[in-house]
Amino acid sequence: MTTTMLIENGVILTMDAGRRVLDGASVLVHDGRIAAIGTEAPGASPETLRIDATGMVVMPGLIDTHAHAGHTLTKGLGGDSEDWMTITGRIYAEATDPEFWAAEAALSAAERIRCGTTTAALLFGGGPDIMRTEAPEAAEAHLAAIAEMGLREVLAVGPNRPSANSVYRRHRGGSYDETAVSPDTQMAVCAALIDAWAGRDDRLQLALSLPVFNTGELEDETVLALSRRARDLAREKGVLLVQDGHRDGSIAANDARLGLFDGRSLLAHCIDLTAEDRAVLRRTGANVAHNPSALMSVYGRCPAPELMKDGVTVSLGTDAAAPDRSFDMFRNMFQAHRYHARHFCDDAVLPPLQLLEMATIAGARALCMEEEIGSLEVGKRADILLVDMRQPHLWPPADPVQRLARFANGADVDTTIVGGRVLMRGRKLVHADEGAILDRAEKAFRLAMRRAGLA
Repeated sequence: MTTTMLIENGVILTMDAGRRVLDGASVLVHDGRIAAIGTEAPGASPETLRIDATGMVVMPGLIDTHAHAGHTLTKGLGGDSEDWMTITGRIYAEATDPEFWAAEAALSAAERIRCGTTTAALLFGGGPDIMRTEAPEAAEAHLAAIAEMGLREVLAVGPNRPSANSVYRRHRGGSYDETAVSPDTQMAVCAALIDAWAGRDDRLQLALSLPVFNTGELEDETVLALSRRARDLAREKGVLLVQDGHRDGSIAANDARLGLFDGRSLLAHCIDLTAEDRAVLRRTGANVAHNPSALMSVYGRCPAPELMKDGVTVSLGTDAAAPDRSFDMFRNMFQAHRYHARHFCDDAVLPPLQLLEMATIAGARALCMEEEIGSLEVGKRADILLVDMRQPHLWPPADPVQRLARFANGADVDTTIVGGRVLMRGRKLVHADEGAILDRAEKAFRLAMRRAGLA
């Protein structure tokens, strides 16, 4: 990796505390971190990699705070969302092996690189209650593939519901064994994975996921015991506690019974919240991942603008990549605006800068990484995008913030850099063969479909 890089002649959207926009400016990167930034060109050695950003916006990498591992290879399956859930659950439980998870991870990473998402928080499984944590091999394969692709990621591993009664197939060659999966075994595997990856790669972190239990389920002592164990393990290890699907009083119920939340809690969706739910978010400092493209945002509404007025950190997630959505964070910025503008009948709700904040610095804050990423500032990790603005749909050259939030899409990203390493330049992956990634993913997909009896 080139140790020193100079990005020059761009319009720099810093997303720093002053939200500065610097025209004709430069960013100097050394050893993976930002060494200088400003309108005066810093000195650079002859060995410095120079990138001309003329006609481009230079901005922080996008941060997706809620998505799923596995879903990239279940897109387009089923006639509707319920059908997709059933098929996906069957594939995850009955038809996958470590190669499936590695091939899917590489495909997912390629999509993220190409649309400018440099950091993402993914649940390892989900949708249907199928977390593939009965053994460590699948998660290890996923993490190794992401490490090779060079992205930053938080992978949330966790147990199924105690009521799931899941039976998984473990494939070896042309045969398989069946394993009854218990939350106790899954919790032990999760703890081992967290320990195994602590400090192994500074781009990769583990988190702990826990199903969302409603008021009625919290009357079950088995549910309470599992929730306490997950809460205590997350706090002992100092990792995020991630939950997918809070709604209708579930936040307040879990706070009252378990004291479940703190500043390292990341709660996805959060639709149709009660006044008590909102009060808990304010008091505990728990963070919200808002997913305007998700099915749950069809069934109910996340009060994202109101929560932000309350002082709650609200970030943006894609809930990608299936059944009907992509990793394109620009698309989600646009959809978030329309979603809430329609609700309030007010186009001024969620202005462009606030949307970009949700996708950058607020995302970093939600992941407890705001000291490292989310803005272009001296000392921070060099996670940087160059967005090509010289395009008909991004013209004329007026306010770059408005053009990015209202008109840009993932295909406008020209260059993606993570930790000072160029992963894509001129829309071409630098260190990976995109065709080989697609071929590998197709092979894994077809094998899983055959194993699941869906070919």
